[in-house]
Amino acid sequence: MLRITTLFSAVLLSAGLISSAAQAQETQGTTAPFETQASDTNFSDEQLQQFATAAQEISTVSGEYSQRLQQAEDEMAQQTIREEANNKMIEVVQNSGLDIETFNAIGQAAQNDPALAQRIQQFAQSGS
Repeated sequence: MLRITTLFSAVLLSAGLISSAAQAQETQGTTAPFETQASDTNFSDEQLQQFATAAQEISTVSGEYSQRLQQAEDEMAQQTIREEANNKMIEVVQNSGLDIETFNAIGQAAQNDPALAQRIQQFAQSGS
């Protein structure tokens, strides 16, 4: 359970970063509002597997960039590292086959639905 808790912590951290990119896309009119998708908890097994895989990679990326962030010398360097981490996490999600909005919606739903969180944990364990 510690592993999935760590996984979700990294995902929640990254969701805060990724959501800014989703908002930027919404502003450009390329996506539906996040709130609409967040209420949809009928995710396919394929989507949950993609989420679990991406979340594990994001956990790794988050750890790497957290170390770099702690070593940054000033605010400008920290901002550059945050942007680089955000871009890398977006790339991980997109490479998983999910869009940012679906990834965030699954993460949001898993926070509020222990059964969904358990399903994701099973996918994470079977995928490793």
